[in-house]
Amino acid sequence: MCARAQIGDDMEIAGARVLVTGASSGIGAALAVALAERGAIVGVLARRQDRLAEVLAECQRSSPDSRMWVADLGDLALAERVALEAWDAFGHLDCLVNNAGVPMRRHTTALDGATLEWVMRVNFFAPAQMMLAVLPRMLARDEGMIVNVSSVAGRLGNANEAAYSASKFALCGWSEATAVDLWDTGVTIRLVNPGPIDTEIWDLPDNDDPLYSGPKISPEEMAEGIVAAMQSDRFEHYVPDMLAFVEAKTSDPDSMLEGMAAMLRQGTVTVNPIARHTPS
Repeated sequence: MCARAQIGDDMEIAGARVLVTGASSGIGAALAVALAERGAIVGVLARRQDRLAEVLAECQRSSPDSRMWVADLGDLALAERVALEAWDAFGHLDCLVNNAGVPMRRHTTALDGATLEWVMRVNFFAPAQMMLAVLPRMLARDEGMIVNVSSVAGRLGNANEAAYSASKFALCGWSEATAVDLWDTGVTIRLVNPGPIDTEIWDLPDNDDPLYSGPKISPEEMAEGIVAAMQSDRFEHYVPDMLAFVEAKTSDPDSMLEGMAAMLRQGTVTVNPIARHTPS
């Protein structure tokens, strides 16, 4: 069960009922399996039924009561409905992991309003709506956890990713403000900011080629970082550890912008954040 947000309290994974979005591949799939192996009852949610069924089968080897829901979270009414269906199916949710997201690598001058709205809907409005759906029930129980998987791009404005960064900045701000609002309740907020992870997000169609060409960590390593965040008493977590980059931007944003623009002109970013990696 998720404990009150106090220093030293951890989430007990074994027996917890956890809903993981974006669970048909990548980080979400690896996290769902990792949680099931630790004894959680896992709800997996994603668009692709065939791939989601494979993840569910793997979860059920360790956690037979795990279940799946097929939904496109771009439909906000459906996102809310599925969150409540999962709650009712499991009796309650100890934790909602908002992991689902879409990339958008496109220069600002090539963006249009419809694309921006779609990215914001999937990456920000859907997790916010799902949280708002289950929050009254968590507050009534006086316990629960919301884990928002954002991105380092939610703290650093990435070149060629204005729409994506905007959606992830929104999720970071939402997470911070709700953490303050819920500080004295039994509902805990955790924010996890992945760096470069080796998933299909780099190869999806309708995106420009990635500027980043450095190393990436595996979805399994990222999943372990999210589990660590769930069991931590800290609000924000970076996997791999890229906090120094964020702090450097905060202290001198003009230099960061100049450096990012130079990387854009060169057409590649080769910074190696993994060399700095320490477990969250």
